[in-house]
Amino acid sequence: MPRYLVCMTGASGAIYALRLLKSLASPEGPCPHAELHLVASAWAERVVLEETGVALDAHVAALGLGRIELHDPGDLASPLSSGSFVLDGTVVVPCSMGTIGAAASGISANLVQRACAVALKEGRPLVLVPRESPLSLVSLRSLVALKEAGATVLPASPGFYARPASVEELVDQIVARILDHLDLEMPGARRWEERGEE
Repeated sequence: MPRYLVCMTGASGAIYALRLLKSLASPEGPCPHAELHLVASAWAERVVLEETGVALDAHVAALGLGRIELHDPGDLASPLSSGSFVLDGTVVVPCSMGTIGAAASGISANLVQRACAVALKEGRPLVLVPRESPLSLVSLRSLVALKEAGATVLPASPGFYARPASVEELVDQIVARILDHLDLEMPGARRWEERGEE
């Protein structure tokens, strides 16, 4: 059974993580029988509440009780801390610059940082979705270091070629790209289509 980890940090953009979890947890989603794990920092929980008006645990419960296993971000004894706990992909969305800096430096002070370190050392898919602008030189260098180490850096920068009519469509573009890098297909994803001469 495929196994995926979603980590949420304190950057703005909680909607990206919530939509990704909804897609992964859906029976009609790209991987309906996947085992799903979630780690959310205290600041991530605060951002979810600020941006949606609903607590994270209520969002998770709405996706199906027991469908997503929650892990304490301070629990470094979690199975997620070990490379022997095989994951098919780890996604940090939204990914704060603090997490980027820690991951690029090899710091494992919490479970999100440790999950990044494990994915890199095991050579498993690690998708980082930063959502910050502008980027400092320190952040840019950290992102380059993570890319060189094997991570996918996928900024939350949706395109407009599909003429999105809602915020949800913009969010779904990014979620579809995240799923692409996990070798999963988002049902109904709108993609660029080559146009012939008119």
